[in-house]
Amino acid sequence: MDAIETTCVYCGCGCGLYLHVENNKIIAVTPSLKPPARGRLCAKGWLLHGFANHPDRLREPLMRRGDRHVQTSWSEALSFIARSFDEIKRDSGPDALAVLTSAKATNEENYLLMKLCRAALGTNNIDNVARLCHAPTLFALGSSLGSGSMTNPIASLLHSDVIMIIGSNTTEQHPAVALHIMEARRNGARIVAVDPRRTKMAKIADLHLQLRPGTDIALLNAILSIVIREGMIDEEFIRSRTEGFVDILDHIAEYTPEVAERICGVPAGLIHDAAVMYGGAEAAAIVYAMGITQHAHGTDNVQAIVNLALATGNLGRDGSGIYPLRGHQNVQGACDMGALPDYYTGYQKISEFREKFEGAWDVELPASQGMTAVEIMSSAGSEIRGMYISGENPALSYPDSSRIRKSLESLDLLVVSEIFPTETTRMADVVLPIASFAEKYGTVTSTERKVQLIRKAIDPPGNALPEWVVAARLLEIFGISSGYDTSADVMREIAALTPSYGGISHERLERGGIHWPCPTQEHHGTPVLYRDGFPRGRAVFRHVDQRGMEDERFTLIIGRSQYHFHTGSMTRRVCILEREVPEAFVDMNPRDAAALGIRNGTGLILESESGTIRARARLSDDVREGMLFMPFHFRESPANMLTEWQLDRFSKIPALKMVSVSIRREDA
Repeated sequence: MDAIETTCVYCGCGCGLYLHVENNKIIAVTPSLKPPARGRLCAKGWLLHGFANHPDRLREPLMRRGDRHVQTSWSEALSFIARSFDEIKRDSGPDALAVLTSAKATNEENYLLMKLCRAALGTNNIDNVARLCHAPTLFALGSSLGSGSMTNPIASLLHSDVIMIIGSNTTEQHPAVALHIMEARRNGARIVAVDPRRTKMAKIADLHLQLRPGTDIALLNAILSIVIREGMIDEEFIRSRTEGFVDILDHIAEYTPEVAERICGVPAGLIHDAAVMYGGAEAAAIVYAMGITQHAHGTDNVQAIVNLALATGNLGRDGSGIYPLRGHQNVQGACDMGALPDYYTGYQKISEFREKFEGAWDVELPASQGMTAVEIMSSAGSEIRGMYISGENPALSYPDSSRIRKSLESLDLLVVSEIFPTETTRMADVVLPIASFAEKYGTVTSTERKVQLIRKAIDPPGNALPEWVVAARLLEIFGISSGYDTSADVMREIAALTPSYGGISHERLERGGIHWPCPTQEHHGTPVLYRDGFPRGRAVFRHVDQRGMEDERFTLIIGRSQYHFHTGSMTRRVCILEREVPEAFVDMNPRDAAALGIRNGTGLILESESGTIRARARLSDDVREGMLFMPFHFRESPANMLTEWQLDRFSKIPALKMVSVSIRREDA
């Protein structure tokens, strides 16, 4: 068999692996010995070939005829898309159009879709799935430190004395990171787990702070208050490299451990122990994920983490740092490529760099900031009349799913590119069959800012195409000269326009991944940020306050299963993974269950302000009383039918992580 080295398509860890191919079919998967995989993969990674070879793959372009899709040619599909978008532009202006790119697409594909949106369609209404996961990271880290990304590589955790994990079920959702944390623990590092659930990581942690859902700010502020009071701050770091510390002191002092205990439900003594452990460490790291960001106050949550790291000087050194764990293979890259309503590539603001890109692309570009993903969805059918969605399934993944589906159905034109039929493709006017990660060349950027190659192992099924080819053809139809023969040509254009990617090329990546910023061909990349200072000059403290938590109903936390990914379009087609978790479940504390006459397997009805769904109970001591947990992968029990249309005021992320619900037995 041929063994093709490439990068995993699932979470943001960026694990290297080999696809073993025979007769244009992937037979097996084995891990790379390079970091971060280092010879290990999760269950999803080992079974990647299960979906790549699946007979459900989309093979031909489809166009709607009445109530069904019929096969068509690429030329007819792309000509129809261009004509329809042009008609909408003439009737309603370019801002009646929008593009949502994919974190499963390559950097080159995200870049060309961004160029298509701005240069051909004439609008900045472009966004990606980061809006639903790490938009608060981009805003809070970007505004406070200068870059909205992970400060250190994953391997830096091996040098940590203390690792605080908050809002991250790391063992199940980012296994490569969890393996580094466990190795650090064997080497003497101490672990503080902050999570409403008793996760696997919480069970092995030195301290587990099992707080009430949504009370992270009160807890983090209390930890910072103790660190300040007991003299564990880094005064020289604060004086020479930050601003705003004095402004937050009086506010932080109000968050005593006792006040935090009343809000969070965590004993004051345990909060004190966590503060002393973190504040007293020579090198302390904070690892977090969507349990921190997916809230209507997600940006404030991240800022509370920033405040704690700045006060203790835990930035710019090995073993220290802030580690936001991205949920998708290339969600970092999609943002880097300018698939955002207010930035071009490399976070160059449209208000400052428009002339630069106009000169490079030889076209006039729109000046006004575009809509975010959730704003685009809320305007679909009114302000937004035409939409291109790349590789995402918002009918299942966005908040208040019933509202989203109505919005999509009301569009004049919906184009969806995908590898499988989904709930969203069923509503599309045009469906474009796209090559999977195993069927194309390109690059992706992992959660640690590491740009890596993906390599073609097999041919796409039928007439499916790499999406960079599709975007390039559409650009040509719109009269935008492309001249891209390969995806490497696209990366050369990216590097020419993007200082942080200036030294990155496919040729260099053949020798291994590179951490951006990498401004020149001679530069070796930057694994650790902020060693010599912050891009904005001084890092900024900003005080944040805990919001009220007064709802007496159950708090439902929505997350993932270790055996499935996103809306299940890939993993639910892998029989071994589907066998492990074939349906949705609701984890419930046994004491709550006993009070309501609920047993393991009892059918439940969950109801919120947005909708109603059904799922079966699974009793577990790993959740607090008054709290529930369920995964969102299952179309039969779509958890996001329950989530509500609440947006973070800074980053516009919707509150996808938790919602208040009432529950009752189905037979009641």
